[in-house]
Amino acid sequence: MPAPSPLYDPNQLRTFLAVAQTLSFTQAARRLGLRQSTVSQHVRRLEEATGRALFTRDTHTVELTEGGEAMLGFARTILTAHERAAAFFGGTRLRGRLRFGASEDFVLTRLPEILESFRHEHPDVDLELTVELSGTLHRRLEAGRLDLVLAKRGAGQDAGAARGELVWRDRMVWIAAEGFRPDPDRPLPLILFPQPAVTRARALDALEREGRAWRVACTSGSLSGLVAAARAGLGVMAHTRGLVPPGLVPLPERVGLPDLGDVDFVLLYGRRPATAQEAAGALARALLAAGDRLQAPVGGAPPAPGGR
Repeated sequence: MPAPSPLYDPNQLRTFLAVAQTLSFTQAARRLGLRQSTVSQHVRRLEEATGRALFTRDTHTVELTEGGEAMLGFARTILTAHERAAAFFGGTRLRGRLRFGASEDFVLTRLPEILESFRHEHPDVDLELTVELSGTLHRRLEAGRLDLVLAKRGAGQDAGAARGELVWRDRMVWIAAEGFRPDPDRPLPLILFPQPAVTRARALDALEREGRAWRVACTSGSLSGLVAAARAGLGVMAHTRGLVPPGLVPLPERVGLPDLGDVDFVLLYGRRPATAQEAAGALARALLAAGDRLQAPVGGAPPAPGGR
């Protein structure tokens, strides 16, 4: 008789997704409210069930293996089916108004597909979407004008660093049209979001620290506008490595531009009315489960292991 198919524990799958998206056992433990030893145990048991190593890790880095990359899709599918069954047999339907804010970074990703699925699963929730700069979303959240926000937070920042549920951490890089090389003897032409954009502040701070001259070549509150300017060869822009839009590429290190550091993408909850609490929690779970799907733009290549 053939060996029985392995059964995958939803708790272990959630833990696996948290590690895969944050590439950190420590961050996954914080996100899930578990001890790090429990996270390691969940991953080990899932690896035993699959018969494959899902991660390679040393004292400094965690990366997905080929088997781990494959498990990403399976884990999402299993957890989605689990959530649907629980909602169906639970006999409760979410209702109310949910004001959700997402940063401009997700305009070209699969966020619309995730929101479409959420609306299909919860048709009685009135979902109101706001797309803005991360800094603007933080302000609206504090003012009570949003219930849930998916936006950037600078990794390692003291102010508010404990706030927010980490979805994933990524590197920031300089990007431009393929073949574009800035002239080292002239001010660096920058393509920037307006204030209070996180990427704008990071780029200008990095250049000021290195004493590199710069000039603004384009400013736009729209990611599509910035991408158009970059594709036209007007200059360079600071962007998340896992979200590089099609038609643009990271500049090589030999160009000599300063390091931009890491950036966190987090979920933040507002002072939600009771009617929005359950809906916000359900959407947050959907975004956390599908977080890795947000790490590559539609039409772009998925991020390489360790490239989140």
